[in-house]
Amino acid sequence: MNTFLDLAKARRSLRSYSDRPIDRKDLELCAEAGRWAPSACNTQPWKFIVIDEAGAIEKVREEVFSAPYQMNTFARKAAAFIAVVAEKTKLPAWLGGKVRETDFRLTDTGIATSHICLQAEELGIGTCILGWFDEKKLKKILNIPAKRKVVLLISLGYPENGEVKEKVMKEKNETISFNTY
Repeated sequence: MNTFLDLAKARRSLRSYSDRPIDRKDLELCAEAGRWAPSACNTQPWKFIVIDEAGAIEKVREEVFSAPYQMNTFARKAAAFIAVVAEKTKLPAWLGGKVRETDFRLTDTGIATSHICLQAEELGIGTCILGWFDEKKLKKILNIPAKRKVVLLISLGYPENGEVKEKVMKEKNETISFNTY
C-alpha cells in the first residue's frame, strides 16, 4: 500500500478467520496505534484490553457470543480480541459533551478503534468491530470494573484461505458534499 487512502480502502470487516495465531508484538502494535488516536481535550478516555491467551480467548468465544448474541458467532474463530473500554473523561470534555448532548468518549473510542483496525490491516491482520456481545460476561471474564463501559470488541485474525470479500461502498455523491447538505 502506497498511501493512507489505499490502506483505508483495503480495510474490511473480516468474518472468516484462519487458525493462524497472531504474534503478541503485532497485537501490541495495534493497541499502540489506538493509544495515539486524538481525543476531546486529549482526555484519552480508553483502555484497550488485548485478549491473546488461550484460556481467555476460549472464555470470550464461548460466553460472549452465546444467545442472544449469536449473530456474531463467526468471531469465535478469531485468533485474538481487543476490548475497547471507555474510561472517565476530563471535566472540559464532559461539560462540552453535556452541552452538545454527546458522549465524546464514544467518539474518541471510535477513532481509537479505527486506528487499531487500520494498523492491523497494514500488518495483514483482519478485524471486525463488534458492538453486539454480552458485555456483562465480558466484564466478568476480564475483571473490568462495573462502572466502566465496554464500548466495542474487536475480533482479529488472518483471513481464512487468504480470501477477503470485496468492499462495496456508496457512491461519492451520496456521502460527500461541499458547502451544503
